[in-house]
Amino acid sequence: MNPFLWLVHTLITLYIWILIAAAVLSWLVAFNVVNPYNQVVRTIGDALYRLTEPALRPIRNVLPNLGGLDISPVILILLLLFIERLLVWAFVG
Repeated sequence: MNPFLWLVHTLITLYIWILIAAAVLSWLVAFNVVNPYNQVVRTIGDALYRLTEPALRPIRNVLPNLGGLDISPVILILLLLFIERLLVWAFVG
């Protein structure tokens, strides 16, 4: 595999896992499973927020209000997978 494609694939996969971790942490905080006032939880949540919010904010601005349901991480994951497949198709054949 092309080293460039390997790097892009690895970064996209890593970012998808970060998106999933941010979504799971938000559910755990919303359902009072973890204490958001705990310093470790707050630090992890802040780091995940800072990593994901710049990519999710434009998607949230375009989506209509769905109440308490936020599907922007799902849309971003699908978009990242599409970009990954497009690059593989363009470079591999």
